[in-house]
Amino acid sequence: MDIRVASVAERPDLRAGFPDTDPWPAFMDEDETGMLYYSDPRTVHPQFCLIAYDAAEPDRAVARAYCVPFSWEGDPSRGELPGDGWDGVIRRAAIDRQLGREPNLVSALEITVSTTHQRAGLSALMLDEMRRRTAEAGFADLVAPVRPSAKHLAPDESIHDYARRVRADGLPEDPWLRVHARAGGRIVGVSTHAMAITGTLAQWRGWTGLPFDASGPVLVPGALVPVHCSVEHDYAVYIEPNVWVHHRLA
Repeated sequence: MDIRVASVAERPDLRAGFPDTDPWPAFMDEDETGMLYYSDPRTVHPQFCLIAYDAAEPDRAVARAYCVPFSWEGDPSRGELPGDGWDGVIRRAAIDRQLGREPNLVSALEITVSTTHQRAGLSALMLDEMRRRTAEAGFADLVAPVRPSAKHLAPDESIHDYARRVRADGLPEDPWLRVHARAGGRIVGVSTHAMAITGTLAQWRGWTGLPFDASGPVLVPGALVPVHCSVEHDYAVYIEPNVWVHHRLA
């Protein structure tokens, strides 16, 4: 494949949807805070919406990467980053736009590779593009509230302990954290409440195909931690943790 990467600002005709299925669990689309960003990223931050495509099929996306600028007073290199992680970045970026505040930091939001093009190095390519374009836009730092790709295999382990897992070579054990480390990123902290997804038990049954018929923790495929179910009150809540990674660009 001859992979090219363009921003929506450069190619407004290019769409980010994949011809095959997105590799995300269905419940991940139900985070209401995410709509503050995903309702209109092409108009608000087109230069930070990156789409990869094969030159032989220039109208079909094979990967996408989204990031967003926001204003922040803390030192990202010391882990002084929003405690509410992914959701918090989106909320702050939306408030910045409303108040006319100038951003000084960029946060990654998503890097997704289509299911038919995974394990081809595209995630690392998109991260490199994100780093390069963020630096070219004049920002010295890129941060990422990373969703560790293998954490769902250890849902009962705390995010603090999981983030500390390393291989014999000193690199993170988690594959996605390892991609960030190889690109120059450094783990600087965690967020224990980076995303919140709530719904009735009927909604959760529809999102997961699971019965949700007993109160207590429910292990959901693809979830990083158990979903908390209350039959008595007819709701379930998923609070996803993230790992903060800092990339110094200058």
